[in-house]
Amino acid sequence: MNDNKSMIKIQIPATSANLGAGFDALGLALSYYNYVNMEEADGIHISSLDNTPVPQDESNLIYGTAKTLFEICGRPFHGLKIEQINNIPMARGLGSSSACIIAGLVGANTIMGNPLGLDDLVNLSAQIEGHPDNTAPALLGGIVTAVFDGQVVHWVKQEVFTTLKFVVVVPDFELKTEQARACLPEQISHKDAVYNLSRAALFSASLLTGKYENLRTAVHDRLHQPYRMELIPHGRDVFDTAYSLGAYASYLSGAGPSLMAIVDAENEYFCGKMKFALEKMGLENWAVHELHIDNTGTKLL
Repeated sequence: MNDNKSMIKIQIPATSANLGAGFDALGLALSYYNYVNMEEADGIHISSLDNTPVPQDESNLIYGTAKTLFEICGRPFHGLKIEQINNIPMARGLGSSSACIIAGLVGANTIMGNPLGLDDLVNLSAQIEGHPDNTAPALLGGIVTAVFDGQVVHWVKQEVFTTLKFVVVVPDFELKTEQARACLPEQISHKDAVYNLSRAALFSASLLTGKYENLRTAVHDRLHQPYRMELIPHGRDVFDTAYSLGAYASYLSGAGPSLMAIVDAENEYFCGKMKFALEKMGLENWAVHELHIDNTGTKLL
């Protein structure tokens, strides 16, 4: 890390959106982080501290977002020095692009002396990303329920104090959000809408009140998961394995291809057994991470 006192250091959590039935409305922050160091400079100076390839020109999402905020605030902009550590894998359904957007907004806002408040940042991040299910929890932490009307995000953050762990299985291939959205139907039946509404409501209530036995039903969905699972070889096998190992619930994280299992903290061998099962399926390159809910969201270090 750079020791320069003027350099701002930001920690941004990964996020898991949709949570089964809460398509584009529910998301939560997880204990898996990107780190960004940022300071004003002349020109563009972007580097990756962990050798993850990142754009080093104006197409860099952190840089572009920060520049946009300077322009919105009417402040002169000459350039930035940005250093990135990217732990959150890209195009895997864990909010990597949202983490970049939030880093750009929080970094630029901090450099300018915080002209924008929290609601402003929530709204702007959703306008840039197109939906708030990843950006809001990345900024706020906890589990966030959000409605985006195109301009304003109406949101509620709830902190979750639970012994549950969220075990994510990360495939060794990318799935772009555009591709994952393109496979969805343009219309659904009234019956399917009711199916999803009831389950999305059940998820948050059950998670927050400890009725974990409801979660398996609550993550079932007819809006996106049945279609996107067709793009993920062995996805259903991973779900079946998770349930056989005692998971409360399994769902597709965001647009995928990462697959999430909600597991009791006392189920201490779940990760090891999942890795063994993946190896038996010939998926030894798929990663398994044990995470927990992050109630803090993005913070300055």
